[in-house]
Amino acid sequence: QVHLVESGGGLVQPGGSLRLSCAASGSIASIYPMGWYRQAPGKQREWVATITGGGYRNYADSVKGRFTLSEDNTRNTVYLQMNSLKPEDTAVYYCNAPSYYAWGQGTQVTVSS
Repeated sequence: QVHLVESGGGLVQPGGSLRLSCAASGSIASIYPMGWYRQAPGKQREWVATITGGGYRNYADSVKGRFTLSEDNTRNTVYLQMNSLKPEDTAVYYCNAPSYYAWGQGTQVTVSS
């Protein structure tokens, strides 16, 4: 069983940056792929980005060029660096490990002036 814990959310002004963390209970090398999703109020959960064990990264068109995935295998943590944030990025962000049907509890990101 894999447990995922997100952190790093908060309130930021438009154009600002945040870095989200997803800490896994085990070695991420054995958990990949891992992904990020988000859910805004009144909307369906949507895919944001995925990272695989081979280092392949894929991003939704809405965040491409602004969000960047990285990992720290020594900390069993995957990061989502979010730059140039927009109000429409406001959502609860979730980490996901699809091979283990695992989701984190989510972290709130609010982009507002």
